[in-house]
Amino acid sequence: MTTADEIIKSAGLRSTAQRRAVLDVLLARPHLTAPELAEAVPSGLSHQGLYNVLDDLRRAGLVRSFEPAGSIARYEARVGDNHHHLVCRECGQVTDVDCAVGSPPCLAPVDRTGFASVDEAEVTWWGVCSACATRKD
Repeated sequence: MTTADEIIKSAGLRSTAQRRAVLDVLLARPHLTAPELAEAVPSGLSHQGLYNVLDDLRRAGLVRSFEPAGSIARYEARVGDNHHHLVCRECGQVTDVDCAVGSPPCLAPVDRTGFASVDEAEVTWWGVCSACATRKD
């Protein structure tokens, strides 16, 4: 398995303890918010430091952020495949869903007026996860 250190270096970034710590957490626990990451990262990284690291990793293409409606940004290390998300309305659990067609952008807009190309689609499906549905019964 590739380590956070190797991933960061392969993107041309300097491998710092803070970058490794944040990427390690996201590799193990995707879909975290910045406050959740701040709690999970073992180092004493400041909030501004965390956002700087996330921005560095995002710009290098190592981390992706997405914002389900009604939620703050969530971060994940699964990048480059244009996958989508299924979100539970009850508990907020987020599950990855592979591309609907197999290659980006997965879905094509009905009308591309004013755009020369479309290279990505972001889809969020909403529902109730099995655990929440069971609790309701």
